[in-house]
Amino acid sequence: MRHGIGGFLASTALAALLCGCTMGPEFGKPDSWSPDHWFETPQAATLPVPTNEPARITVAEPIDTQWWTLFGDAELTSLETRAATANLDVKAAAIRLAESREQRRIVNAEDFPQVNGDASYTRERPSSEGIFGLLGGGGGAAPQGANSIPSKSTGLNLHPFNLWQYGFDASWELDLWGKIRRSIESADASIEALAYAQRATLVSLEAEVARDYVTLRVVQSELRIEKENLDSATQSQWLTQQRNHAGLASDLDVANASAQVASTGADIPQLEQRQAETINQLNFLLGVPPGSLDAELLTPAPVPPVPPKAPIGLPSELAHRRPDIRQAEAQLHAQTAQIGVAEANFYPSVTLTGSLDLQALHVANLADWGAHTYTLGPSISIPIFQGGKLTGNLELSKAQAQEAAIAYQRTVLNAWTEIASALA
Repeated sequence: MRHGIGGFLASTALAALLCGCTMGPEFGKPDSWSPDHWFETPQAATLPVPTNEPARITVAEPIDTQWWTLFGDAELTSLETRAATANLDVKAAAIRLAESREQRRIVNAEDFPQVNGDASYTRERPSSEGIFGLLGGGGGAAPQGANSIPSKSTGLNLHPFNLWQYGFDASWELDLWGKIRRSIESADASIEALAYAQRATLVSLEAEVARDYVTLRVVQSELRIEKENLDSATQSQWLTQQRNHAGLASDLDVANASAQVASTGADIPQLEQRQAETINQLNFLLGVPPGSLDAELLTPAPVPPVPPKAPIGLPSELAHRRPDIRQAEAQLHAQTAQIGVAEANFYPSVTLTGSLDLQALHVANLADWGAHTYTLGPSISIPIFQGGKLTGNLELSKAQAQEAAIAYQRTVLNAWTEIASALA
């Protein structure tokens, strides 16, 4: 007994030492290219600046997360605030983030012992032609009664019996090769990626709300001008008709004035349609039914003035500021950790198992210590032949990591392309 305990402790100590081994490559933060200064547009220097408007420049100053306040428009600020909490895409992104956290909890549970309680009651009838017939009475001689069943092979009577049992069983797979640790690492990176995805959705929403709002005010300004032009054209038509009646203008002059009225009025329905479409788009972005913002937005308001200075931050901070780049980086991290999971599957897995049960033919005897039974010991599983499944999983994980690395490079390149285009 002493040697058995010593061997068990030695095995446990060896397993604890081996638990520090983790398969797969360690993730390293990828390098992202960034210029020393923002892109300059040569054409911009040659363009004349209107004397009635101040020059507008970009400056490398920190960006305010509520950048729309630079426009000084209270209605725009109100729309942005409501959209951030009511937009359906943002809500869906938040739910996906919550789902990933629960998935991480599920993965993390594999690192702990699994304990289950069980209880059962069965009524069994031994077979007179089965293994009890070989025991020569091991099945027990039944007392004379209606339930007695004569055995042809032994001449004994076997009878049905009750079996009561309850207890606990536990199992714990030792994370010898870091399979579970890599799975948790991948899950953590996935949570980070979805958090940045939610942030990217919110940033895109804020930009879309501002763009649609400014478009709405521009359309309303154009609509006001067209209506004023229509009034002027209509007044000019009336004057031309009056002059025609007095013999001071020809019928051609009247026809030209009428054509000018028709031409000017033709643009108004198109502008009204654009106004309705833009308001409907803002309704959608704020997660409200069509028509909900009509009373609020149909009243024309001035176009928000462009701020004289636009803070754009430092080029070196772009990779840390843009959520799409951070999301791509986290996705690369998650796929890199999966390589370690696939490599760990090539190695043996060791599981510690144990159970403690109470078993008796009569329920009243379950309280007796003599009714207890237990099992305790480790089990090992060694992959010998899987038909190429493990190799396929490993190569698949490597290919997915390479794809994620290319996606990261593409995201960074696309970010700088968008910036260069925006500054131009």
